[in-house]
Parts: sequence; structure tokens; C-alpha cells
Amino acid sequence: MRAFGLIGYPLSHSFSEKYFARKFENEGISDAIYRAHPLESIDQFPALLKAHPNLVGLNVTIPYKVEVMDFLDEVDTVAFEIGAVNTIKIHNGHLFGYNTDYYGFKESLVKFIGPNPMPEKALILGTGGASRAVEHVLKDLGIEFQFISRTPAPDQLSYKELKTRKTVFETAKLIINTTPLGTHPNTVELPDLPYEYLTQDRFLFDLVYNPLITSFMQKGIDAGCWVKNGLEMLHGQAEKAWEIWNQ
Repeated sequence: MRAFGLIGYPLSHSFSEKYFARKFENEGISDAIYRAHPLESIDQFPALLKAHPNLVGLNVTIPYKVEVMDFLDEVDTVAFEIGAVNTIKIHNGHLFGYNTDYYGFKESLVKFIGPNPMPEKALILGTGGASRAVEHVLKDLGIEFQFISRTPAPDQLSYKELKTRKTVFETAKLIINTTPLGTHPNTVELPDLPYEYLTQDRFLFDLVYNPLITSFMQKGIDAGCWVKNGLEMLHGQAEKAWEIWNQ
């Protein structure tokens, strides 16, 4: 029996286990199982591998997409450029890292924008592992972006600074939340933005998918914006991961 799974912490919000269980059932895949493995520390990762020698593939979520790279034998070129891994293939004891968030987000974003002109500027909320894949996609699509962070680096803005830079907020037609704010069960949380300045020509993309409508998205709905959650991205990256595991 081939074993697949998910590591991160916490994992109570994750749909991945249900997604793959349904996939295996629908496609008649009887030689595979998928389980969530919450790790309070990435230091528990080697012990997990030892305890489950039949593991052949893992997904990685918050907060270990960057830290897990130290445990890998090889990293795919795209994942290396992004600087984050969310998919691991285990073959003959070797661990190979990939980033399928890139493919999932890019495909979902292009569908989201649809026939509209691709926004010229964007705000990326958060600077964790998921934000790195988003950054890579925006670069490839030729979209200028500004990182917004609670603890900004020199080339980034804090949420407080953004509120004093009205032009930065108003000219960014695409806003992407890569933080876990609003994730179940803390559904009332949302990034601290000047939502009163939202206009109907904005696109709000939330990588959170549980709940399906986050508080961040609701602010966009109230202002007449286009909104999208991360469920399609989750499905896209999961299918790309499955493709990699079975190569």
C-alpha cells in the first residue's frame, strides 16, 4: 500500500485528506492511502519518515514550506527559484522537493481574471512560503507587486504604512491574501486593510479555502469586487502533486 500525506501545523482546517480519499474512490485507486500528519515542529519530520516507511509522497503546508527544504536531497528548479516546497516525492530513500502551488495558483488566477485585462499591479499580503509561489507567478505574468507584512523587510510595507499610502492601495487592482488569517476556526480574522477604498474593479484572491467565503472575501463582496477563494488552487496543486508522485 502506497502512503501519501500532508505535514503542517495545525491541520484541522485542511481539505486534502478528504480530497484524496474522494479521488481514490472515484478513480478506483485501491493501492493508496492519504493521511494528515500534524507536526508541532519540523524537527519531528525525520521521526515521521522513520515511523511510516511506506510513505512515497507528501504535501507540505503552513508553516513548513521553507523549513522543510533543509531535509531534502534534491529540489526542483522551480521550487528552488521560489524558495519553498509544498510537495515531496520519496523514491529509494531520497526526498525530492517541488512546488505545485505555483501551477495551482497560476491556473486559478488566469481563470479568475478571465477575459478582463490582467491587472498591472498587485498587493501580496503575507511573506510566508505560499507568498513565494504567488510572487513567482506574478513575475511570470508581468504583474508588478508590493509585499505587505506585519514585520516588513526594507522593500516591503507594513499594514499601517499601507493605510498612509493610498495610491499604492488604489492602483493595485489585484489583492492576494497568502496569510492564514480567516481560516477555520478563526473565521472572523482578516488582513488589516483600508477596505473602505475598495472599488468594483478590484480582484480579491484569498488562498484560504475553509471557509469558502472568508471575511476578507466578504469585504470584497460588500464593495462589489470580484472574489475567489483558494479551493480551485488546492485542487490544481493536488493534481499536479499526484502527477509528480506517479511519474
